[in-house]
Amino acid sequence: MNLSSLKPHVENILLEAQLNIDDKLTTVCELLQSTVPYYDWVGFYFRNGDKEELKLKAFAGEPTDHTIIPFGKGICGQVAVSNQNFVVPDVKAQDNYIACSIYVKAEIVIPLFVDGVNVGQIDIDSHTADPFSEEDVTFLEFVNKKVAEIMK
Repeated sequence: MNLSSLKPHVENILLEAQLNIDDKLTTVCELLQSTVPYYDWVGFYFRNGDKEELKLKAFAGEPTDHTIIPFGKGICGQVAVSNQNFVVPDVKAQDNYIACSIYVKAEIVIPLFVDGVNVGQIDIDSHTADPFSEEDVTFLEFVNKKVAEIMK
């Protein structure tokens, strides 16, 4: 799958004047989850006001109980603190992993920066073991950069 071919679709969704930001984010999640075979769950988490926690804002895939994640807890919580990309080829090998589904085998979390501040992240769960490559990292960084542009 050539992820670059999805870039114009992401840009078009984010520029759609008829959609509010929540609808844009949900539509991006739906596009990625339905188009990339190994993206089984796609979500955007954002800092919850002044609290040291993340709140799920938009997603596509199975509903999750993890709508609030404290900073430092799980992969998403770690990225909120580290400001670094986190690619997990095997979630069972992670001590600090929060299980969302018994089917999840791998996860990738890319922080989302607005004016240099980590305000959230995109989180992808996969039922495929070790599916993520540098192409996924680059593509998801692009998605986050485009989301940041509409959040200013």
